[in-house]
Amino acid sequence: MILTRYERMIAKRYLLPGKGEGFIFLVAGISLAAVMLGVAALIIVMSVMNGFRAELFDKIVGLNGHAVVQGYGGRLPEWRDVLRQAKATPGVTSATPLIEQPLLANYKGRVEAVLVRGMTVSDIRANPTLKGKVVAGSLNDLTANGGKVGLGVRLAENLGIRLGDSISIINPAGRATPFGTVPREVSYQVAAIFEVGVYDYDKAFVVMPMEDAQTLLLLGDIVSMIEVETVDADRVGDILQPLAAKVAGRAVVTDWRQMNASLFEALAVERVAMFVVLSIIVLVAVFNILSSLIMLVRAKTRDIAILRTMGASRGGLVKIFMTVGVSIGTLGMVAGMVLGFTFLFFRQGIVNVIQFLTGQNLWDPSIRFLTELPSKPDPVEIVTICVMALVFSFLATLYPAFKAANTDPVQVLRYE
Repeated sequence: MILTRYERMIAKRYLLPGKGEGFIFLVAGISLAAVMLGVAALIIVMSVMNGFRAELFDKIVGLNGHAVVQGYGGRLPEWRDVLRQAKATPGVTSATPLIEQPLLANYKGRVEAVLVRGMTVSDIRANPTLKGKVVAGSLNDLTANGGKVGLGVRLAENLGIRLGDSISIINPAGRATPFGTVPREVSYQVAAIFEVGVYDYDKAFVVMPMEDAQTLLLLGDIVSMIEVETVDADRVGDILQPLAAKVAGRAVVTDWRQMNASLFEALAVERVAMFVVLSIIVLVAVFNILSSLIMLVRAKTRDIAILRTMGASRGGLVKIFMTVGVSIGTLGMVAGMVLGFTFLFFRQGIVNVIQFLTGQNLWDPSIRFLTELPSKPDPVEIVTICVMALVFSFLATLYPAFKAANTDPVQVLRYE
């Protein structure tokens, strides 16, 4: 929309308060603030929800892979053959044998439910989710049949255990004796304490070399599952379909969507619902722009009539008032982006301050899964939010602009 020099001058004049127009300027300022808050709220909420999903996906899939080939009864006797077939499947980037079993841990009379995970030593040290997350000790100290384990930080806190202490892992399915089944209890030294960032993992995970897990669970040369990663997590079902057919009758292929279906579906629904609800805030702000422009047109009726008698065209008046409305929307949008990104940058500090002032725990890891408030701004979504704010602002200017353009100077100036 190209404005002439006099149209730009008048539009600029109408953006600033004139004599006796303080109320109109106040309404315009409120409109700008409302657009700012609406845009900021959309950017903040959508970025946090994207971050929440991304963090959960990275950490859950990082520990469980894109899919698992699990044997019936938690045992996969022919795992070497299945491992070979998995690695030979087109689209599979890695396949790793695992042992996973819920057991009990005991330390000085304190007992906690744990999830024991046995992995090869090389996989433990190379796992991207565990790597760099060690808060005490080192994963390099875990060796085959070395009698050492790694614990989640919340589990260590709940048991009151520290690096170098010994923890007992209890396997209820122990050896059979003439007096019945005796639970098997094995003591391990804590060589590493890690914090993945997912509360449920940090409070339950015990990582140990596969050989130690096989000895503890009396499995011999058997594993529980094969963890598989593919080139595309969203196409994991299609990629692993040939493998599922090959292992049918011996094992079941379960991908990350099936293992966490309810969680990620709930996040997707909530994401759409929040976008729609918060978009209404921007829409309400745009109605404020509409009302302020209507009042401006009524206040400037005499000026509009004079401009019309001096030769101003209807199209010129339309452009002037559309420029005023779109300018308010644009300024609000830019201010909203600045406010939104500022909040996201200092998000954890802001949450901590609010918690301190209110005395409430706003981010309980046991409920939110993650230990910190995540954020992942999506450029496409941000552009969509900005375009939406501008389109709404533009639509709000149409009625007042055409109302001003249709002003009859004869009727207005008849008694002047």
